[in-house]
Amino acid sequence: MLTILFWLAMPPLFAVAVIGGRRLRLLPIVSQLLVAGLLLPLLFVVLQRQGFEVRTLVTAPWLKPLYDIGFALLLGHILSDVIDLDVSRQSLKIALPSFAVPLACGMASAWWLLGVREGMSVLGIGLLFSITAIPVLYLFLRNIDYPEDATRRLMHAAVLMDLWCWSLFGLAQGSSDPSKLVWPLLAGVVPLLLRLLGVRQHLAYSLPFFGLMIAFQHWHLNTLVFAITWLMAQAAVRQPFRLPISPRAALALQNYLLVPLVLAFGILQIDFHNALANYSWLYLGALLALPVISKLAGSWLGLRWALPGASLGELWKESLLLNIRGLTEIVFLNLLFQQGHIDSLLYFSLLLMSLFATLLPALCGVRRPRAASTSQPDSQDAHPARSPSDVTR
Repeated sequence: MLTILFWLAMPPLFAVAVIGGRRLRLLPIVSQLLVAGLLLPLLFVVLQRQGFEVRTLVTAPWLKPLYDIGFALLLGHILSDVIDLDVSRQSLKIALPSFAVPLACGMASAWWLLGVREGMSVLGIGLLFSITAIPVLYLFLRNIDYPEDATRRLMHAAVLMDLWCWSLFGLAQGSSDPSKLVWPLLAGVVPLLLRLLGVRQHLAYSLPFFGLMIAFQHWHLNTLVFAITWLMAQAAVRQPFRLPISPRAALALQNYLLVPLVLAFGILQIDFHNALANYSWLYLGALLALPVISKLAGSWLGLRWALPGASLGELWKESLLLNIRGLTEIVFLNLLFQQGHIDSLLYFSLLLMSLFATLLPALCGVRRPRAASTSQPDSQDAHPARSPSDVTR
């Protein structure tokens, strides 16, 4: 009974944090990360000192299927943004170093600093260093009224980097067991069949996509390969992707149900009592600094290559913006954690890094211009679920 009450309380808790954060002009994911990274560990310690076994909160038989559904919907939503892409030469020049430099730094850190030797774990940690949060970046750019051309350039670069991250990890997963690629690949080309049959209704594409995402997640098949294949096939037949519900309903579902479920489920699997007892501040400092520094360095190189006439201030500002992590990294982090590629200590450290990197642009003074109107509606409410595609069109 206590487990049911706890999980019923999670969505209202995160909702209060989002609403309260909005008054401070915090993006929803920042408020949610503050709850997950600070409040939930504190709650964990308090309950454990009262003699309650916190890990029983994640062992209820009905919770894992619910998590699988929530995770599949969230991952599908993010990947549908990743695929919607219009590549420009500038964005490609920005994306290449901004992806490659932190990837190399992350893999080197995993091998020498963390002592990780399993190939998928090393690759996954490298990709965590490289990833940029598409929806959160777009929200931040809208919040500060960033110029439209620059917004489009940064969004295209972020989409390219995330596409490389998800595709590379999906292919690496499939290469370890090629037999598991058959069904995801066959299911992924269904949009081609639907087009041959003359089907044009949006729901005929979106409903099967999310239904198969849930099924593949439940049966531990390669959801990444399926989703990327499906969305690329849909793009090939020039069928735009549309969510089966309204943008406002999709945003509410994401902020007030899916994200709290995914974050809380991951955090509550960490044994904070033992983890914090052996926690090294040097370890935490390295995992806070290295992903941020390597991402800033890669983005700086890419921006210098793409924008040779840009000022130092502009290069610094856009490097900070491309370092935003947020929701996309949390989903990728949970994917690695659930598959056993990272341990709970590394999960929690990189969760804090994600919060730090997402707050960094605001902490470094990247804010709304003084001349901007203050009467504009808050982008957390106005942001459509398909915002990146709105920018790229």
